Amino acid sequence: MMLFFWAYFSVLQHPNGEVTVMPLTVVDRWIPVTPSAFGFYAALWFYVSVPPAFLADMRQLIVTPAGISALCLSGLAIFWLWPTAVPHADVDWAGNAGIALIKGIDLAGNACPSLHVATAVFSAVWLAYQLRSIGAPPAFAASSWLLCWAIVWSTLAIRQHVFLDVLALGLVFAFPSLRTVSRQPVPVA
Repeated sequence: MMLFFWAYFSVLQHPNGEVTVMPLTVVDRWIPVTPSAFGFYAALWFYVSVPPAFLADMRQLIVTPAGISALCLSGLAIFWLWPTAVPHADVDWAGNAGIALIKGIDLAGNACPSLHVATAVFSAVWLAYQLRSIGAPPAFAASSWLLCWAIVWSTLAIRQHVFLDVLALGLVFAFPSLRTVSRQPVPVA
């Protein structure tokens, strides 16, 4: 993980060309700035650690890390080849220490695609499979998906990403993840 963050911040601080500011869409204008969404944004760091804790067999121990690594490497490659940033939000974040910290560290770059969204969706897909495989009540998977979508919403609500960033890699990696886990048999208890 340290290697990923070293690469992420290197690309962020030394873009490979002119930075493209991502355009706002109707969806971006529709979602109000919501500083209280930061809790959901920060929840990603807990959420992505849950599926790896429940990997059940050697195949999952290989496929899951390979998938998340491919996702992150793809994102880094795109950031390097096509530097992007979110538009400046005319919001004073000083009243929210958590958001001010993120805005100071993560700046506005490495916007598209949203790795925050992509890793949340990837985790939700795997967690849904894992919950189904142990026969957990459907409410558990529904709660997981609800948290995933709250994380996705939070990236827009705190203006860390725009809607096009959300669509770019989150959905691109969601579908292959769904295909991978849907091919795996669900063990019968």
